[in-house]
Amino acid sequence: MSSNSPSVVLAGGGTAGHVSPLLAIARALSAADPTTQITAVGTASGMETRLVPAAGYRLETIDRVPMPRRPSVDLLKLPVRLIRAVRQSVRIVDSVGADVVVGVGGYVSTPIYLAAWLRRIPVVIHEANAQPGLANRLGARIAHTVAVAFKGTGLPREQWVGMPMRSEISGLDRDRAREAARATLELDSAVPTLIVTGGSSGAASINRAVAGAVPSLDTSGVQLLHITGKGKQILDDGGSPVSAQGYRQVEYVDGMETVYAAADLLLARAGAATVCEVSAVGLPAVFVPLPHGNGEQRRNAQSLVAARGALLVDDAQLSADWLVREVFPLLLDRGELNRMSQASAALGVRDADIRMAQLVLKAARKGA
Repeated sequence: MSSNSPSVVLAGGGTAGHVSPLLAIARALSAADPTTQITAVGTASGMETRLVPAAGYRLETIDRVPMPRRPSVDLLKLPVRLIRAVRQSVRIVDSVGADVVVGVGGYVSTPIYLAAWLRRIPVVIHEANAQPGLANRLGARIAHTVAVAFKGTGLPREQWVGMPMRSEISGLDRDRAREAARATLELDSAVPTLIVTGGSSGAASINRAVAGAVPSLDTSGVQLLHITGKGKQILDDGGSPVSAQGYRQVEYVDGMETVYAAADLLLARAGAATVCEVSAVGLPAVFVPLPHGNGEQRRNAQSLVAARGALLVDDAQLSADWLVREVFPLLLDRGELNRMSQASAALGVRDADIRMAQLVLKAARKGA
């Protein structure tokens, strides 16, 4: 390093799956060495344009470079777009005197990795998914350090560190926070609680299954909070939001730590962050992997399901009958839920952000 203050460039964006670990790493770096100069790099169209400045970090943007997997017009345009984005990235790493570049994947990472390679700057990669994305598969070939959230990704020289996450989640004590969380979410503190979410944009198949199961709630002995996604409310025949004994629906909850504290069981997609977070806090879960894509969500859930800390049901098999037959009785089995919680927590990692910060600063010193 040219000075006592390491300069770190963090690349990633577009979705919460990239921005959240990026910000967790940034916070851990600031805590480990308050003199660290942090610059985040994203694109002008991603949610990083809002979240990174709100967290107090400098954001630079480069052009978005999609990586087409099939012959198309975009594939023909790729060389020009990539060269332009690499030039933009070189200007950024030069302007901040970068000692190390950290990438979490996504469209923005490949140009930054190439810029770092051209300038002989060490690259540290964090791969969030069990099945790596294209940008990190390429970047791993030139990386100084490859860190992963799940073991067995196939990336060269991978080091398992877990998933960097917000301290509100990694430091959560579910038992202590439960009563306050249920009050916040307007739930009965004494009733076994299932919380269902399909993510911020909702999941139509999950919403349909829940809607069909609502009539059975009044005799089930459980309560259900349904996070439908924005604009995805479940409506009755009169066009009003469905309301029933033991059932409450909301479009969005700000702060998943509140959900994790309030729930006895979570039903959700198997995104990398969700799988790692429920494991870190020891929350039993039912995962419904996305039925399309490259199968990464099923792979994300595999180790936790194999350890019996979670259940997995195919999207096509999820139905109201399945919820009533399999999930509602599970909520009443406190012994089984406790066993699942312990199995889940045994695989959880709460300090991945600290581990990443140590790897990043080590790489910065080696690159000096």
